Amino acid sequence: MSTTGPLGSHTRQLGVFGYPIGHSISPAMHNAAFQHQRMNCYYGAYAVEPGQLRAAVDGIRALGFLGVNVTIPHKEAVMEHLDEVANTALQVGAVNTIVNRAGRLVGYNTDGWGFISHLEELGIKTAGLHAVVLGAGGAARAIALHLAMAGVRSVSVSNRSAGRAESVCEAISAVQPKLAVRAVEAQSPEERAALMDAGIVVNCTPLGMSPGAVNESPVSDINLLPQRAVIYDTVYTPAETRLIREAKLRGLRTVSGLGMLVHQGACSWEYWFGRRGPVSVMYSAAKAALEGQAQ
Repeated sequence: MSTTGPLGSHTRQLGVFGYPIGHSISPAMHNAAFQHQRMNCYYGAYAVEPGQLRAAVDGIRALGFLGVNVTIPHKEAVMEHLDEVANTALQVGAVNTIVNRAGRLVGYNTDGWGFISHLEELGIKTAGLHAVVLGAGGAARAIALHLAMAGVRSVSVSNRSAGRAESVCEAISAVQPKLAVRAVEAQSPEERAALMDAGIVVNCTPLGMSPGAVNESPVSDINLLPQRAVIYDTVYTPAETRLIREAKLRGLRTVSGLGMLVHQGACSWEYWFGRRGPVSVMYSAAKAALEGQAQ
């Protein structure tokens, strides 16, 4: 049963809301998975300007969508338009997955879950490490919380706005009150000290992303990092960011964010269909879509 032809009256519709959204590879990833599993579903990408977010959410009900993913810039703002928000998403302060339960819209967050699932797939253990999270947006909050629950020794959150970093640390402390957490300002001596002690560094900023910030890196001096450090860049386009390239030259272990995108998408299936999405199929389709964009 193809998901690429015209929609039928029984086709279950899903999608992703964001702005801009033309670069999204999520439709290719999900539609390939639907086709592989012979599911009569279709996943589209929908450009939703911030001022139209409430109308778009109402459209989920009106059009009978099974659910949607939510991406930048709507992950936080969408929460006030939902009927219910799951506890994990409340802790994170952001929603990236919505399920339509007979007209009642419930919000979840699979970013942190997808991140940890990708680490597990790669055999990367974080217990006992000092984690440095760069950024303080929705993805950073989700990742920092899941690292805290995964048994890291301590967490440093770095951001240009110290207040936003403090907010992430407060969310972590609410869940893991005994864990050592610290907010540091980007490019500060405190950030340098945190990087020198890092066991894993996770970039959750847009620095390095195509096309605008492709020549930038969130780490000003890669030589600060110890040889044991794992560098995880949630940016997946380009496939090799400046951060990843410089870390490889240092001989550090590096991980691209494409795997997290795939895993958080596969985790969304748990809420929509009650089972995990086919990771290998989704990864192949996502990689092909990225390669197509690069040509």
